[in-house]
Amino acid sequence: MIKKLILGCLISALCATGAAAAELTVSAAASLKNAFDEIAGAFEKENPGIKINANYAASNPLLRQIVEGAPVDVFASADQATMNQAAEAKVLRPDTRVDFARNDLVLIVPKGSKAIKGLEELKGLERIAIGNPDSVPAGRYAKQALENAGLWNELNSKYVQGTNVRQVLDYIARGEADAGFVYRTDALQQKDKVDIVMVVGGIEPVAYPIAVTETGNNPDAALKFIDFVASPKGQDILAKYGFAKP
Repeated sequence: MIKKLILGCLISALCATGAAAAELTVSAAASLKNAFDEIAGAFEKENPGIKINANYAASNPLLRQIVEGAPVDVFASADQATMNQAAEAKVLRPDTRVDFARNDLVLIVPKGSKAIKGLEELKGLERIAIGNPDSVPAGRYAKQALENAGLWNELNSKYVQGTNVRQVLDYIARGEADAGFVYRTDALQQKDKVDIVMVVGGIEPVAYPIAVTETGNNPDAALKFIDFVASPKGQDILAKYGFAKP
């Protein structure tokens, strides 16, 4: 009886260890949440031995967590600059980085508000929502566009900064700002509450890279997940949420 109990305990421990080893932590930019939630579900169905734990936030805070040793297996950034920083910090596994999606930066207003035909018209508004350029890629893209238009400093007193692009979207959806800069994919999530008034030009392409990190515990499963994101099934899900192919 004792031998059976010991054997049962050993089997339970081995199963628990196997389950833990099959967990995959994916840190992804906040703008990817809806698409990656669906991708994770589809991936788990095809790989029942792997469980996805997703973590969404602005790209820079996610990178800081990885640099500080957080056990992250996959990192998906909303811009190349943050992924370049990850490479410089040597937290990416070599030759695993790929671009998997593209997006557009757009200017939005609360639903039914007067349309804005150009960035110059932002001078007439009181509050402009923007992601913090120091930590939010969408904020950096917006700053780049406004600097190129010669408006960044002039509009400084009007900015309402968000900690991620979804917070900026919420500011506009609730009418707490007159206009804001988000990705097209974010605006589509609340198209009943916001209007896209223009696609913002004068910026570098909004390309999303993904890579396996050095701090994770499951590099083989991480590569499998990245392959799924880049596969026709993964790309179809991304397209469903407004992302374009890389």
